[in-house]
Amino acid sequence: MKKEFPILEFDNEKTAIINPWDWVKPIDAPEHCVIIFFKEVIDKLVKEGKAKKIAEEKTELGTHPIYLVKYQGREFITYLSGVTAPFAAALLEFVIQLGCKKFIVCGSAGSLDKSCTAHIIVPKSAIRDEGVSYHYIPPSREVEADPEMTSALIRTLDTYNIQYLISKTWTTSAIYRETPQKIKLRKEEGCLTVEMEAAALFAVAKFRGVKIAQLLYISDDISGEEWDKMNIGKNIPIREKIFWLAMEACLKT
Repeated sequence: MKKEFPILEFDNEKTAIINPWDWVKPIDAPEHCVIIFFKEVIDKLVKEGKAKKIAEEKTELGTHPIYLVKYQGREFITYLSGVTAPFAAALLEFVIQLGCKKFIVCGSAGSLDKSCTAHIIVPKSAIRDEGVSYHYIPPSREVEADPEMTSALIRTLDTYNIQYLISKTWTTSAIYRETPQKIKLRKEEGCLTVEMEAAALFAVAKFRGVKIAQLLYISDDISGEEWDKMNIGKNIPIREKIFWLAMEACLKT
């Protein structure tokens, strides 16, 4: 098993010393789940009585509620994801163990190409420039989103005539190491966006045998000589809109 670099020492053993099923009990949860990175959207759902807490994960940072939402007679799960690959992956493991099987993630990303900043991005795959995915699937340059879930997203966006681009995304764990040379390389590989979680989430889903896809909006731009913050964290209408788009797409599967 030993390799020159520890990150490449993949072990396909399904049972580890600590497993989600050792301490997380499955519940009667719906199979559909929308993972969200927008706290204000979750807060609004709770305030309006549209989200009911049915479980919670506890970490050193506090509690992380898992909510049940009803929409037009259907039920789905939603929760606020942790930022960065390890945190996001751990919460996904928790919700998979609760019983969810089909996931769509909605989040934001930095743009590597200024011409795409007005579009929604549907990642078909993620460049694995983080650490978590290498513990779930064998080493490779990319990991793919689930085709069924991605197709449902595309059909939903087409229904509402939403502008979108299908692309690769670059997942990195080092927000302050997005250098010009790396940005150039990732663009040459076909990436339009950079974020911190997609590769890890896609890999966890593959390992656990569940389905996942992602929807991203452009929050900032790093394609120029200087960082363009745009409206980072402030475009509330689009954040809420893509949540409901993600929900509708998820329930189509």
